[in-house]
Amino acid sequence: MSLPEDMQQSRRESNRGVKLVVGLGNPGSQYEGSRHNAGFRVMDILSARHGIRFGEYKFSSLVGYGKIAGNDVVLAKPLTYMNRSGLAVNAMVTWYNLHPGNMLVILDDVALEQGRLRIRAKGSDGGHNGLKSIIDVVKTEEIPRLRIGVGMPNPTVDMSCHVLDWFDKEEVPTISEALLRAADAVSVWLEHGIDRVMNEFN
Repeated sequence: MSLPEDMQQSRRESNRGVKLVVGLGNPGSQYEGSRHNAGFRVMDILSARHGIRFGEYKFSSLVGYGKIAGNDVVLAKPLTYMNRSGLAVNAMVTWYNLHPGNMLVILDDVALEQGRLRIRAKGSDGGHNGLKSIIDVVKTEEIPRLRIGVGMPNPTVDMSCHVLDWFDKEEVPTISEALLRAADAVSVWLEHGIDRVMNEFN
């Protein structure tokens, strides 16, 4: 049953100015350190830095509420598995009455050199199933996204195995630094907007 119009208006007013940061990944300890879970790991860094606890299961996600750079923020880890991330994200966009420009999606990217960051205000899914699901369900490509390079696999390695495998020991320092910089980029986006973060981190 839908909310009465006056209650819907009240909810829209109370949520005005909320920013949503979504880190993509797969639930389960077997995926915790995988390349595909780079987005989840940035969420954990932001949680620790800003004292935002993932204490609620809502919108098929683990969510945390708090402030970063003076902004009211919702941090979210969709638990729908990567290919169905759009279902969780669309539920949050609808509930918070969010313009897509007030959402930042964080994801891994095999096409980027390992450790490199790329931030864009909009664009295609680039072959990433999680971002594809979000674009398909939200029905727009105008979604800010922060990609974290995890590198291409050896030609003999299947792509799905590559992204679901954990980082090799020698890769850990590079990716760890990239995840910290990605968390920095989120704060810059929240405080200064998409143009500033693209100029500083791309």
